[in-house]
Amino acid sequence: MTSRVTESAGSGGTVVVNGREYRLPTRPTVVVTVDGGDPRYFDDALGRGLMPRLAGMLGTGDGGTYVRGLGQMPSLTNPNNLSIVTGVSAAVHGVPGNHYHAPSGEEVQLVDPSFVRAPSIHAEMQRAGVRVLAVTAKEKLRRLLGHGGVPAVSAELAHRLGLPAYGVDSVRALVGRDNPGIYDWDLSPYALEIGLAAHRQLGGLDLLYVSTTDFVQHKQGPGGDLSDRFLVRLDELLGAYLDEGFLVGITADHGMNAKQQPDGTPRVHYLEDVLQAAGVKGYHVTLPITDPYVLHHGALGSFAWVDVGPAERETARAAIAALPGVEEVYTREEAAAIYRHPTDRIGDLSVASDAGTALGKALGKHDLSLVESGLRSHGGRHEQIVPIIVSHALSPRYAARQAAGVSSSDLHDLVLNGVS
Repeated sequence: MTSRVTESAGSGGTVVVNGREYRLPTRPTVVVTVDGGDPRYFDDALGRGLMPRLAGMLGTGDGGTYVRGLGQMPSLTNPNNLSIVTGVSAAVHGVPGNHYHAPSGEEVQLVDPSFVRAPSIHAEMQRAGVRVLAVTAKEKLRRLLGHGGVPAVSAELAHRLGLPAYGVDSVRALVGRDNPGIYDWDLSPYALEIGLAAHRQLGGLDLLYVSTTDFVQHKQGPGGDLSDRFLVRLDELLGAYLDEGFLVGITADHGMNAKQQPDGTPRVHYLEDVLQAAGVKGYHVTLPITDPYVLHHGALGSFAWVDVGPAERETARAAIAALPGVEEVYTREEAAAIYRHPTDRIGDLSVASDAGTALGKALGKHDLSLVESGLRSHGGRHEQIVPIIVSHALSPRYAARQAAGVSSSDLHDLVLNGVS
């Protein structure tokens, strides 16, 4: 896809990115992707008075809005973050999962910028003179978000990273405290603190993107002690951004559901075992949720790809479709059209399960001790619903559009074009 700049920053100009025109920011603007931020967390916290700054923003503040929207399928971190920062589907940006089965026969993490096929809004804004920064809690996203030369840091490696583009030697020193570990609830707030500290230190950022981590949401549903602690701190940081004069947009990359039997044990279909029992030969099962953070989900989610030869494809499809809790089994061509995926980075079959069911490879290939306290995960349609929150009133045209239905990939359009 192509992009072009019509005017420079400060002139009220626009950039066109992947076929969509965006106004250059006229005030500090931040888009926050709350990893695993299922709307039910926000609803529960608002109902119990845990997020007074969010409530005020939506009520008596600047006329902010909060609706439900859709993320991309599969409902995973990498494809959705890329769709949010490019404004397009995986068919265009080229990253349909966290992980895929490469033509070489190897399974490969989709973390290298070379996999990205479309420019990001932030990269093109920077070309127009806009001061941009991308902050992610997870290191796996840093290079993807930095595609096109965007200054990008991760909270996970803040103790090793600086921001040379802005003359910052140490991100940790910038924040003023040590960064928490990847399995610490406080890593997500730390990512937001990085953005605030950079804005203050550098004399103002124009456009900031912050993506958190979903360790808390994988471990607790709404109302849990850890979940409450995270949401209270998120609300405090939201207030700090508002007090700094930021226009704020909030969404999620995906929701979250318990994938459990009534006794609390994981509810999983192991597709390699299913295919073997059906007599299918020469298959390869790929779980696109796979990433380095094994304590989150043990690589068990509600979406899978299966590669299998044409002669046995229908047998494999029928065996998987017969499983209770499996809702969708599409061929490569069907999935590319329905999910808007690149045909060369998905499987011969795409499989999605229901809200309470996860998909795995073989029973012996997953360490269930990692999720023995209760498997909570994502990847399917039931985790595709995400919050769409804007801190300030939208123009009538954009308010009508938001009410009619929007996706997380529309959020930059809403905050940059939809707010007067």
